[in-house]
Amino acid sequence: MPGASSEAGGKARLFVALWPGPELRDALGAWAATWPCDARAKRVAARHLHLTLHFLGDVPRERLPALRQALGLPFAPFTLALGRPTLWPGQTAVLEPERIPPRLRRLHAALGDALRSLTLPVEARGFRPHVTIARRAGSAVPPAAGPGLRWPVRGYALVESRRQPQGGYAVLQAYA
Repeated sequence: MPGASSEAGGKARLFVALWPGPELRDALGAWAATWPCDARAKRVAARHLHLTLHFLGDVPRERLPALRQALGLPFAPFTLALGRPTLWPGQTAVLEPERIPPRLRRLHAALGDALRSLTLPVEARGFRPHVTIARRAGSAVPPAAGPGLRWPVRGYALVESRRQPQGGYAVLQAYA
């Protein structure tokens, strides 16, 4: 069955992300709701807010056990200060960190190496960490200031982007 959570058969649309806890997710969602957007904008639901480290696309489910194992890397916690609201070309409203901590850069690189070792795709463009707030937000004006939230990052996750009918995201594996 398409989108089934079983690891047998089919493909899973996957990404690796920093996944906020409920308190931070609620605070991000509340701040994001203050960003004025017109009716055409597609806001990201608070429960789906995250920071993508690597997007893998459709991966055969039989590869999930090896992928789960390969992504289990040594991890050093860090804090991410979220504070720069930006409207990207392509009409995407995002919240960028005030700066990129060295530990975030190292985590991104190490995960990329793990994905390459499994011959999985790694984005060729430079890493530009962000939390997507809304898509098709072309007329939105970024707030003058960000939320000033500090994200104590204690791990990352392998996540499946589920297709309809259930939709949404499912954390398949959390790493700390």
